[in-house]
Amino acid sequence: MNPQDMHTTPELNQLTLGFVPLLDAALLIIARERGFFSEQGIEVSLSRENAWSTLRDKVAAGLLDGAQMLSPMPLAMSLGLERAPCDTLAPITLSRNGNAIALSSALCKQSDASLGSDPSASARAMGAWIGQANRRPRLAMVYPFSCQHYLLREWLSLGGVDPDHDVELVVLPPPRMVTALSEGQIDGFCAGEPWGSLAAHYGVGRLVASGAQLWPDHPEKVLGVTRSWAHHYPATLSALIRALVAASEWLADSPDNRRQALEWLALPPYLDRSVSHLDDLPLGDAPIHQRLFGPGVLRPDVEAMGRIAEQLDRSLRHLDRALDIPTLHECYAPVHFDAAMHQ
Repeated sequence: MNPQDMHTTPELNQLTLGFVPLLDAALLIIARERGFFSEQGIEVSLSRENAWSTLRDKVAAGLLDGAQMLSPMPLAMSLGLERAPCDTLAPITLSRNGNAIALSSALCKQSDASLGSDPSASARAMGAWIGQANRRPRLAMVYPFSCQHYLLREWLSLGGVDPDHDVELVVLPPPRMVTALSEGQIDGFCAGEPWGSLAAHYGVGRLVASGAQLWPDHPEKVLGVTRSWAHHYPATLSALIRALVAASEWLADSPDNRRQALEWLALPPYLDRSVSHLDDLPLGDAPIHQRLFGPGVLRPDVEAMGRIAEQLDRSLRHLDRALDIPTLHECYAPVHFDAAMHQ
């Protein structure tokens, strides 16, 4: 019996999901290439989007059925931050950890900032350099409402650096980071893999801290769909969730599967040459400790979003607003995940 025969038939048999070229797009890519979507009775096209704002707007406009999203994005969309409100849900987590902070090789040499077990050491080195150099370094993050932005701010604060006055923070799409660093347009960045390790591979940057060190096991990417879409296509959403869980379990099964996954990621429609420096899919390795499988990794968890919610609440208070707790709970409720998996 096919898996879809045991469940309600999906309302849609063809749909399009967006992704940004990062290692934690892996479950979407595996589910398509390995056939887990097809086994659930859905044919999924994957649309590469290089900027998070473009992906966000396409989901809100209905041009994409859903997408890999930064974990704060569904809540920011629901609250109407930077665009008109669009009720958005995160029915499954796609990854935990996965971000790295990289500085240019020149800045690392000048400041003595380096990667160690304590990220505050590199932050203090950065702070001391700023005090001596008397200039504001330009640091990039991928989206205003992102873990990358919040992690960068937290790392800077460990070194006594005021993120609002001592540095210039700019937004760049992840695929632009390494080029911008090599051309001197920025002095460093925080982004998901493979962009930090690629900067180190090319010799234009060095890692100085990771998100796993600063916020261990934080939810990093989620599948995002609008609440309206989830309401109209509940069986399709369940099929998506089951396919992504199957992809995660397959990835966990063997090193051979992880090598195969890297080969799929390296295909031109996905991450292409940005993963050519990787010999394998570095899951769980220090200092990034990226997690795409394991107990509890994929199930949405409101409590795990606590630090992210605090940062969003801080942003809202600058607008004389406060975080809507019911909206937070609705965005990251495990109800759709549990229904799909019969938990």
